Amino acid sequence: MPRIPLPWLAEHVALRGGTDAETLAADLVRVGLEEEAIHPAAVSGPLVVGRVLTEVGEPQKNGKTIHWCTVDVGPEHNAVNPVDPEGPPSRGIVCGAHNFAAGDLVVVALPGSTLPGPFPIAARKTYGHVSDGMICSVRELGIGDEHDGILVLDDAAVRRYGLESAALVPGADARSLLGLADEVLEINVTPDRGYCFSMRGVAREYSHSTGAPFRDPALATAGDLTPASGGFPVELADDAPIHGTPGCDRFVAQVVRGVDPTRPSPGWMQRRLTQAGMRPISLAVDVTNYVMLDLGQPLHAYDLTSLAAPIVVRRAAAGEQLTTLDDVTRRLDPEDLLITDSPDGTGSRILGLAGVMGGAETEVSAATTDLLIEGAHFDPITVARTSRRHKLPSEAAKRFERGVDPQLQRVAVRRCAELITTYGGGEVTGELTDVGSPAEPVTITLPLDLPARVVGVPYTAEEVLGTLHDLGCELGPVRAHDGREVVDVTVPSWRPDLQVPVDLVEEVARLQGYDRIDSVLPAAPAGRGLTQGQRLRRRVADALADAGWVETLSYPFVGDAELDALGLPADDERRRAARLVNPLAENQPLMRTSLLLTVLSTARRNVSRGTGDVALYEIGLVTKSDGAAAPAPTGGTHPGDEVLARIEGAVPSQPRHVAGVVAGRREPAGWWGPGRPADHTDAIEAARTVARAVGVDVTVRADGSMPWHPGRCAAILVGDTVVGHAGELHPTVAATLDLPARAAAFEVDLDALVAAVPASPRQAVPISTYPLAKEDLALVVAESVTAADLTAAVRAGATGTAVGDVLEDLRLFDVYRGAQLGEGRKSLAFALRLRAGDRTLTNEEIVAVREGAIAEAARRCNAILRS
Repeated sequence: MPRIPLPWLAEHVALRGGTDAETLAADLVRVGLEEEAIHPAAVSGPLVVGRVLTEVGEPQKNGKTIHWCTVDVGPEHNAVNPVDPEGPPSRGIVCGAHNFAAGDLVVVALPGSTLPGPFPIAARKTYGHVSDGMICSVRELGIGDEHDGILVLDDAAVRRYGLESAALVPGADARSLLGLADEVLEINVTPDRGYCFSMRGVAREYSHSTGAPFRDPALATAGDLTPASGGFPVELADDAPIHGTPGCDRFVAQVVRGVDPTRPSPGWMQRRLTQAGMRPISLAVDVTNYVMLDLGQPLHAYDLTSLAAPIVVRRAAAGEQLTTLDDVTRRLDPEDLLITDSPDGTGSRILGLAGVMGGAETEVSAATTDLLIEGAHFDPITVARTSRRHKLPSEAAKRFERGVDPQLQRVAVRRCAELITTYGGGEVTGELTDVGSPAEPVTITLPLDLPARVVGVPYTAEEVLGTLHDLGCELGPVRAHDGREVVDVTVPSWRPDLQVPVDLVEEVARLQGYDRIDSVLPAAPAGRGLTQGQRLRRRVADALADAGWVETLSYPFVGDAELDALGLPADDERRRAARLVNPLAENQPLMRTSLLLTVLSTARRNVSRGTGDVALYEIGLVTKSDGAAAPAPTGGTHPGDEVLARIEGAVPSQPRHVAGVVAGRREPAGWWGPGRPADHTDAIEAARTVARAVGVDVTVRADGSMPWHPGRCAAILVGDTVVGHAGELHPTVAATLDLPARAAAFEVDLDALVAAVPASPRQAVPISTYPLAKEDLALVVAESVTAADLTAAVRAGATGTAVGDVLEDLRLFDVYRGAQLGEGRKSLAFALRLRAGDRTLTNEEIVAVREGAIAEAARRCNAILRS
């Protein structure tokens, strides 16, 4: 995000008196530039200029010599002379550096100040003296890397840091002199406003917000837009443009000769680069970075002696490689736009990735005296794709992919060359190249009443025209068209985002003030509430939350590792996943085919961070790919109905599922007992809860497909159709995912449940006022008999007697295994609740129902009544 030092911004626009970073943030947010952070001054507290009055070298036992100094720090800060009470007032300071002498001007941090680090300064006793402050080095002040000695404010320092000699008096505020008192505002810029990645752009927006006078430092003249061919030869040879737009439509190259490579960039420039978040490197590199931050045009400096004419801008060929400035060798893609030169006359040597990063072979070195300064205009889409393809989010790419002013290149190159020769000597030669022809600014026909109609604020024609003029647009005469007043608006070159009339409407609303737009909630039309599917999905979410499950949300992207973790066989349909062309992460290029893939990852993350007991669920889409490939239409033209139909036909189905994971304790321990660990029955009950919330009757049957435990998994059925599974996770799956043992999960096709909801509303059943009869049965069956089969048998027997259907509720409340039952046997206990709607049941009727249930259980499951 751009960082804005206030003194730098003030060079382009007149900041109002008393403006600090906080008030600047408030001014900019009114025009849509939000505050990201405020970075306080690098140094706080008293930092002053001091003059060394005396210094005495004192050898120490460790072989080191320190200097005991008296320093005049100004009348406001001086105390009694610690060496001679009758001498001039001063402060006593211990210093270990040796590059100064009595009479030198230095920078002194007094007690109460804080240097970068943070490093607080206080009076302290050291080497037998009380050091009442600290004489500072460049590194300690945070304005450079030098630490060979302290900063002496001599003539060289005055030139380097742009100081005024008359201001260097004892007691002067060194924070202001060295720019260490500057606050820096960091702002958030939306992708459509790339011009705000520069002081020029932010200053213009501040002017829009406050009306402060703004001076554009980079307006191009007619001469700056004329071709020039008297310099280093350049050829634009993009024979494979993306979406019909050439990758480079303007390239400016200026030769500068005789630069002194030993000269550093000026201190004020290094300080501003540091404040903006960049590291000073060398004069040529620092100047190109400074001009980029100031004007918004990325630049690049080449060692002229290492180039072979001509420079050729072209697309990469298959198999080409480049070692970039970060010392990484990259395999190039045919879509990559390259800057090349021609040792063999064919443009074969690669100099850099256009608009992203230069190559290591022709970078400026400590011996470079002759430079070629490049300023070009590159296609935003080309740069954006190259930057993402090679994972190189450089400062240049950030600007090019958002759109750079195509009229700025000559101005920025000239400014760069002037700064380099001003501080590094040398000469700006007449060897200037300017080739290419960027697209002309867009002209938009705007109805003057469109902003009022779209925004709902009665903007007058004068307000609309005035706003567009302030924006930098060129306006034609107002004319009549189709019964409306319209105006032809030519947008400024630095606003490539303005393409259609509604873009101008947005600018009118923004600059006239969003506070003029009333917050009026529109009336909801009758009969347009939630759909049945939406209501049912919300009911499912509420039901699971009421049952103690926590809703989560995860990204739908997975990789082979997640599929392998579930132990899915090679032919499992869940492995047939749609693959993304441009995945966010290389290890997750697939769309999930099962909601469990991501819900289990969420549970794993929670468990790894110390949450031992989890019950998580998610409602989301899965993607069922049939392998159909969608055609790739060409850009810039309508693809046609046939291509659109093929694209739509290739879109895979995306049903909505609900899935959950439960592990650890389902009921907590306490004074009431040890609690209860979660098991497969909790997952099965959660699936039933989902079905009940939707209003669909489901049945369960034993199943054993991965990733579930073969003996503790149930298929969820609507009729004869399987709509989901629930049960304990397979032990290997739980171990692979580092989940607690016996973790359980469920996944249900929610769309299938919603589709199974009866078309006619469920009829209400009258509530019986007659007394309830309770009967309990304990039936012994073989271990292989499932609880679901036995429950179904008991239900059928209880409702199939001559008494009629008086079974109000049937519940399994106990499962028992023990030696007295015999090997391979188990006992299941059921609670039957019987009630008739028209009478009190007799003992004979209750017994008949009980006997019917026992008989049917014996017939179907070979069950016997447990004595």
